Amino acid sequence: MRWLKTYAEKCINCGKCMDTCSKTYFKEENPSLSRVVVTNPGAGQNISVCNQCGACMAVCPTEALYRDKNGVVQLDKSKCTSCLMCVGFCPTGNMLYAASKQTEPFKCVACGLCAKACPTQALVLIND
Repeated sequence: MRWLKTYAEKCINCGKCMDTCSKTYFKEENPSLSRVVVTNPGAGQNISVCNQCGACMAVCPTEALYRDKNGVVQLDKSKCTSCLMCVGFCPTGNMLYAASKQTEPFKCVACGLCAKACPTQALVLIND
């Protein structure tokens, strides 16, 4: 299975991971459109990204969410009705939605571009 492992203690809050992600998928550097969310709750950084648990798949009424050959949860846009049940149900809050940009929710697909952009290896792409 492919997924992103996070090392919050290595994060310097530079935002390169979020800029790379949003630019890749939405063609603009905008942290609110990133599938990787870095926050600073006061005691160091927190990196939040989909852990590919698949809980969202169980609540999708149209079976638009599925696992690809790498074990990554993907969204079939042709089946998605934008009911947003997956967004509300995601136990880690990593199924996201940006109504101003697209009608379907989105999440990390473990492409690894954010990990390549991270200067401190706070994100690492794992294939196991």
